[in-house]
Amino acid sequence: MFYYDAHCHLQDRRLKPFLPEIVDAISRSNIKLISVCGSEEKDWQDVAELSKKYNWIVPSFGVHPWYVKDISNHWFDNLLKYLDEYNCGVGEIGLDTWIKGYDIELQEAVFVRQLKIAAERNIPASIHCVKAWDRLVKILKTNPLPWCGFLIHSYGGLKNYIKPLYELGAYFSFPGYYANEKKVEQRESFKEIPIERLLIETDAPDQLPPDFLNKHPLFDENRKRPLNHPLNLIPIYEFTAQLLGLHKLHEIVEENFLRLFSDVIGGRSE
Repeated sequence: MFYYDAHCHLQDRRLKPFLPEIVDAISRSNIKLISVCGSEEKDWQDVAELSKKYNWIVPSFGVHPWYVKDISNHWFDNLLKYLDEYNCGVGEIGLDTWIKGYDIELQEAVFVRQLKIAAERNIPASIHCVKAWDRLVKILKTNPLPWCGFLIHSYGGLKNYIKPLYELGAYFSFPGYYANEKKVEQRESFKEIPIERLLIETDAPDQLPPDFLNKHPLFDENRKRPLNHPLNLIPIYEFTAQLLGLHKLHEIVEENFLRLFSDVIGGRSE
């Protein structure tokens, strides 16, 4: 029985002080593969180094919508260098109108450029979307998409978006954060996800699950803020299986993960 994390930020600076212990724990667990996504130019090299050291890491490189204002003049050329050198996906990319001071036009321009390169190379894109679902669907319908599919990580949209996204090739990943009591709507949406497109994620160190799922408590260096430990993937699986009534969730997620990431896994699954 193996576990697959569809979206994680193991390179995050908040995890750095604990990384040796985290890596050791993952290496001794039944976690088979983890998709580790970059968020901005300055963390791409960290993602790359991790993927070179640990064959259970599947890297992706991209500019998150929160950081589009920080891109350099050469950001796309820099991205292409990583895409040329590594078996990888594109991500985390997307749209977000929830953050303060967002520039949706700039977000869209950066997103579309990254989406197109994912389509050209037929590699999976990991997509973030918050309060921009109509715009996202329109972009996806009017631009080339990777044939292998793309991931809507931590899917938080309404049920009515599931069918159009599914028809475009979307996979949908469930985070432990949605086990929180107030996330009823998100849990109900996931009951409508076709099982052949279902994935599980931690989004560690973010999206902390509720206490009953937080089996690996972790705090930042100052011990002020709790962090989501990547090993919480295992109790998230258990919760999701119960929520959806899927006794064979492990087999379903394994098949889906390997299908989506097949062209970028290389020998990592060995």
